[in-house]
Amino acid sequence: MIRDARPGDGAAIAAIYNPYITGTTISFEEDAVTADDMRGRIAAVQDGGLPWLVLEGADGAIAGYAYATKWRVRHAYRYSVETSVYLAQGSEMKGYGTALCQALLERLRAHGCHLAIAGIALPNQASVALHEKLGYKKVAHFGEVGFKFGRWLDVGYWELRLA
Repeated sequence: MIRDARPGDGAAIAAIYNPYITGTTISFEEDAVTADDMRGRIAAVQDGGLPWLVLEGADGAIAGYAYATKWRVRHAYRYSVETSVYLAQGSEMKGYGTALCQALLERLRAHGCHLAIAGIALPNQASVALHEKLGYKKVAHFGEVGFKFGRWLDVGYWELRLA
């Protein structure tokens, strides 16, 4: 089941996200987040009129989440958003990422968004494959734009026109 995130989901979402922070270069954050941090992030996204969705597995536990944020603050960018998706460890390869992203994109279309942008820390073949499966096209590649775990990291950007 895919639904809107609620404040009470903060701890479960932080538990999904923190391994990406502390053990991978998928996220460029370097310090683990708290449930309160996540509650604040969820509220900020939803208060801005954008979706933050969670997927509950068969056991009712949150198996993943996806959300959109404003691409930039200038008013002319108001129809462009950046999308993100994260899955709990062990929830990969079950179609959850596809389901979450499709639901998110439907919401964004209904909201009147024109362009979805995904920034992907590289290498990350699973995320690239997911986004390209959904129709995103690679439009940019920045070399050595991030530094984590003692090494320089690249980021690619993919876009999807929603109209």
